[in-house]
Amino acid sequence: MRIGVIGAGKFAGMFLAQAVRTQGFHVAAIADLAPERARATLARIGWEADRASAPSVEAGLKDGRTHLTDNAVAMIAHPAIEVVVEATGDPPAGIRHALAAIRAGKHIVMVNVEADVVAGPLLARRAAQAGVVYSLAYGDQPALICELVDWARTAGFKVTAAGKGTRYHPSYHRSTPDTVWEILDRYLKIDDRASINPKMFNSFVDGSKSGIEMTAVCNATGLLPQPEGLGFPPATRFELAEICKPRAAGGTLAHAGTTEVTSSVYRDGRDVPHHLALGVYVVVEGETEYVRRCFREYHMLPDSSARYSALYRPTHLIGLELGISVASAACRREPTGCPTGFRSDVVACAKRPLKAGEILDGEGGFTVWGKQQPAAGSLAIGGLPLGLAHGVRLTRDIAEGALLRWDDVAIDPALDAVKVRREMEAVFRQEGLPAAAE
Repeated sequence: MRIGVIGAGKFAGMFLAQAVRTQGFHVAAIADLAPERARATLARIGWEADRASAPSVEAGLKDGRTHLTDNAVAMIAHPAIEVVVEATGDPPAGIRHALAAIRAGKHIVMVNVEADVVAGPLLARRAAQAGVVYSLAYGDQPALICELVDWARTAGFKVTAAGKGTRYHPSYHRSTPDTVWEILDRYLKIDDRASINPKMFNSFVDGSKSGIEMTAVCNATGLLPQPEGLGFPPATRFELAEICKPRAAGGTLAHAGTTEVTSSVYRDGRDVPHHLALGVYVVVEGETEYVRRCFREYHMLPDSSARYSALYRPTHLIGLELGISVASAACRREPTGCPTGFRSDVVACAKRPLKAGEILDGEGGFTVWGKQQPAAGSLAIGGLPLGLAHGVRLTRDIAEGALLRWDDVAIDPALDAVKVRREMEAVFRQEGLPAAAE
């Protein structure tokens, strides 16, 4: 399988560390805007100095080396590339690269979940029409959650909830790249602060990444978001079924068939024991007394009634597992999670009072965080997607906690990412969006 990788950050680096050890994989090319930064990544993960020294893709095909370039579009178009891994994390770039891969007849593995939640449902539809695979990235939590949902449904269970764990407190929504260290220092040992991107890490803390990932899960599985978005209830892994069940049954969910992210921090600031901060889970319903008895006999994690029970995976390995997606796309023509509809969205929400004229700085920044919303609700208010709330100027004052709208910003409608997103909104509005839980 001849693979082209775009972006040489942490996720891609972890994949590349394993790709050279995977029988049948050849990373034919790596594209990064800063080739020297990419070389530093390759040195850090243990690649031999000459492995990425191929002067061209053709030369590398002869002896198994890798071509390093700053031209992603040319790499995508090269006839030798079969699977493209998009790992830039930049929504407009991700949309542009996905479209190029689809036009070129290449399978696309979308590590860039930020781009997927802006336009994934439309991109996946175009990929299917072109006869190529558009896939979420195995190893990242959304694809692993999709796998658990598939397991549950194939075994005949109704999915009550699916999601992941994270470290969350309501105050974190105001977190910025400057203040995030106060949170990170409590649970991470980071000796070299220059080694991480505080804006990226802040997106994990302020709730944005959770909204992004659960939106990807909803759009890929048919689960529907809760009307007010994620509640982040604190829960141990042994309490998942008790807490992630409908309120009518004594839990915290607005309805069944939804996504939720559990917190490893109680609201009073204490750490939750046996939390699921790096893991994923699914809660299923036992519809008969016999099945509920089996839940107990086989040591599932049922709630007090044994009607609901949970299965979880304690961790995820991001790029170290990404080869599953590459192999699945190339060998089986199957995605490891793929949008099948527009059910959920991530809308930019003000972290503080914002003034007209301010420039938004997007995911993990100082101005907005991303809140999961039902797609129908987002379209009804003209919600501004978090992935496009970067580098745009506010045209009016915005109150803290308010959802931003397209009309609140001056944005160029001719930008490719804006055009694709607007097209997606029009297509799915016309087809009809789910307004309530199924």
